[in-house]
Amino acid sequence: MGVATYRLLITSIFSALIFITSVTEVNASGDGGKFNAGEMIMHHISDAHEVHIIGDVAIYLPVILYTNQGIEVFSSSHFYHNPQVQAVNEDTISFYEHGAFIMHHEKIYYRGSDAAIEGYEAEHLTNAAPLDFSITKTVFGMLIVLTLMVIVFISVARKYKNNHGKAPSGLQNALEPFILFIRDEVARPSIGKHADRFVPFLLSVFFFIWISNMLGLVPFLGGFNITGTIAVTAVLALFVLILTTINGNGHYWSHIFWPPGVPLPIKFILIPIEAAQIIIKPFVLMVRLTANITAGHIIILAFVSLALLFGETSAGAGYGVGAGAVAFMVFMFFLELLVAFLQAYVFTLLAALYFGDATQEAHH
Repeated sequence: MGVATYRLLITSIFSALIFITSVTEVNASGDGGKFNAGEMIMHHISDAHEVHIIGDVAIYLPVILYTNQGIEVFSSSHFYHNPQVQAVNEDTISFYEHGAFIMHHEKIYYRGSDAAIEGYEAEHLTNAAPLDFSITKTVFGMLIVLTLMVIVFISVARKYKNNHGKAPSGLQNALEPFILFIRDEVARPSIGKHADRFVPFLLSVFFFIWISNMLGLVPFLGGFNITGTIAVTAVLALFVLILTTINGNGHYWSHIFWPPGVPLPIKFILIPIEAAQIIIKPFVLMVRLTANITAGHIIILAFVSLALLFGETSAGAGYGVGAGAVAFMVFMFFLELLVAFLQAYVFTLLAALYFGDATQEAHH
């Protein structure tokens, strides 16, 4: 068997495992009613206070709340092991409760009001929720990624130090092409002579996004959607904005707030547009990364849902569509492997271009 055959086999197995994981997650969280594809997909891609593995097996994360009585810390298992159902405004509302708190759609509120279950947008309940500093699934996933990065790159750095002048080997040999690619093909062509001072940040961002994306493709690990979470990509984009602003030279700022060689009446039109792009550029970075990563998860889960929906009509239809869904998921899994790298590369490249624009010298 060739390398391509092994890759196809492994990808097929992973796709089947993702299908099985999604089905068992539906069975574990379902209430025996009609299958709701939208709820299943949103539950899978949204943040949570647990890391669901398979069936009833899960990693329950710590809940940390700042309340009027101080800080409350307890395991999220207290919520998930205490499901409740209540009629609110002619609707049946499912939620979890523990002590003085309830959790509805992974949001935690103070217990004691139907409106807190019905919706936290009620005007008289603006303070109905404690401050939530919990270690959620996304935070837990980031801690895993950061721990892996620290272990891997400390090991690689030691090898560079101890084997100076020697050919790279092992993990060092595997990562060196990516490190040189970001430095020589992304940073230096895009930024110029100031590139080396931005390389550590660009490498950190590239590997963080790439490893996070790959972690989200591994079945039975909770279905992490780290870079599909808008808060995570917003922080990454904010770092790019801060570094661009701090390192912007006089030439950069003069072109924004007083473009040279432009007639005065046009300047009053151009200056607001140029000023707006300071915020628009990182905003685009944030949105495009979140949308692309989330879209891949949604497409895969949509085909899982399709099989389950047909399965409700008849077992034969469910198995038939399920076989087709797994076949398409093999293709999507290959595509997602490419997208995982591509999105990390594009984010890093655009960040480098913004840094280069901010640090370029005037041309005479």
